[in-house]
Amino acid sequence: MPANDRPRRSVLYMPGSNPRALEKGRGLPADGLILDLEDAVAPDAKATARDVIVSALRAGGYGRRELVVRVNALSTSWGQADLVAVARSRAHAVLLPKVESADAVRQAEATLVAAGAPADLAIWCMIETPRGVLKSAEIAEATPRLACLVMGTSDLAKDLHAAHTPDRAPMLTSLGLCVLAARASGLAILDGVHLDLSDDAGFAAACRQGRELGFDGKTLIHPKTIDAANAAFAPSADEIGFARKIIAAHAEAEAAGKGVVVVDGKLIESLHVQNARRLVALDDMIQAMAS
Repeated sequence: MPANDRPRRSVLYMPGSNPRALEKGRGLPADGLILDLEDAVAPDAKATARDVIVSALRAGGYGRRELVVRVNALSTSWGQADLVAVARSRAHAVLLPKVESADAVRQAEATLVAAGAPADLAIWCMIETPRGVLKSAEIAEATPRLACLVMGTSDLAKDLHAAHTPDRAPMLTSLGLCVLAARASGLAILDGVHLDLSDDAGFAAACRQGRELGFDGKTLIHPKTIDAANAAFAPSADEIGFARKIIAAHAEAEAAGKGVVVVDGKLIESLHVQNARRLVALDDMIQAMAS
């Protein structure tokens, strides 16, 4: 699946055991929602949360938001039942936690297929351990059903014994390797959460850095951060204006038999045109979601 098949600027985790939260999600301006059966749900509430999520998905009303269910790992006592329940739940994707091998992805896929999952049910993988980072290239090639990698930076920092610094320098190697793996396989990739909800400046800086590194968007833990993430990961009006100018100028140059053209003093080649078309397509999809 192409990385830019839809906007993923803001993807909000929502606890599956909270029906009121899932109801609220129907009106939030997030591009996507991750309905969580794993970390956000206590062990004695897992089965109930599973039923709550499936009921919410079948009821619908989420508009154009992308709906993803994070399941428990197959190695747990809940994982098998989670995958079977999600297989025909009308979710767009299932998010697998702590993925460390391509085989783990294929095992989950086999369970989904056996449970009657439609061909368009995507698989997302959380990369949140050192082994997962080192195996990210193999994971990204596990199956054509794979659509997105999701960074689990909190767990990763713990396992690395790394500090949570404002510039995220201890995480840059891991983030970069996973972006490389995703792009090499044509996948989307989402940055990890920002834990300090009182740190607006830090959140803005993390979003800015994430976009500069190449991420499609950010995973979120609170609705108050949705608007900032949407703004940070959307092309600006100036970017779209310049992109359209590049596309038009290059088309005119091609019609005249020229391979390159100068726009606003900058040499433009086909690679710049490809990126310009990507930005314009992303902007078109964002505008369509808002309509």
